[in-house]
Amino acid sequence: MKVLLYNGSPRKNGCTYLALSEIAKVLAQEGIDSEILQLGGTPVRDCTGCGGCMGKGECVFSDDAVNGWIAKAGEADGFVFGSPVYFAHPAGQLLSAMDRMFYAGGDAFRHKPAAAVVTARRAGTTASLDAIQKHFTDAQMPVVSSTYWNMVFGPSPELAEQDKEGLQTMRNLARNLAWLLRCIAAGRERGIMPPAAEAQAWTSFNR
Repeated sequence: MKVLLYNGSPRKNGCTYLALSEIAKVLAQEGIDSEILQLGGTPVRDCTGCGGCMGKGECVFSDDAVNGWIAKAGEADGFVFGSPVYFAHPAGQLLSAMDRMFYAGGDAFRHKPAAAVVTARRAGTTASLDAIQKHFTDAQMPVVSSTYWNMVFGPSPELAEQDKEGLQTMRNLARNLAWLLRCIAAGRERGIMPPAAEAQAWTSFNR
């Protein structure tokens, strides 16, 4: 089993990386492979809503890393999306990448467990978690919880390391994710597969 941890911070070794590394450390102890992918700090296009990706499994724009991230997601079993909080909101690059990955490559994520993690100096954490987690619920993904909201506080890695409860939350999150992955694998071995969703109804509120 493998978990992808997406770092939406432009700072490769900042507070978000610290939080994701704490998760990766526990996943390794649980016998689960993981990889941290750096999303922030590289140019990422916004989704234009053109619809050209429908049925293709990849975005029509191939001049950034999004299609590579979709391909990796198809081979993964679970996910953690991490972001710093900017203006009480997740990093824009992360949301642009997620919009395109989930719109063009939703099959790579469907029914796989995921968690959102945010880091902040002070406020905006719950709003940022909500924005990220909306992608999960639209893709029918089990949302992984911990013993508190998935956040770590600190304006720098050195200060974030002092948030003992926040790092504890990351470790408990990792254990819950590992447990859920094993439960899903055990169910699959017994022939318990994800349900097929209904897709016939499409309500227009303009009629």
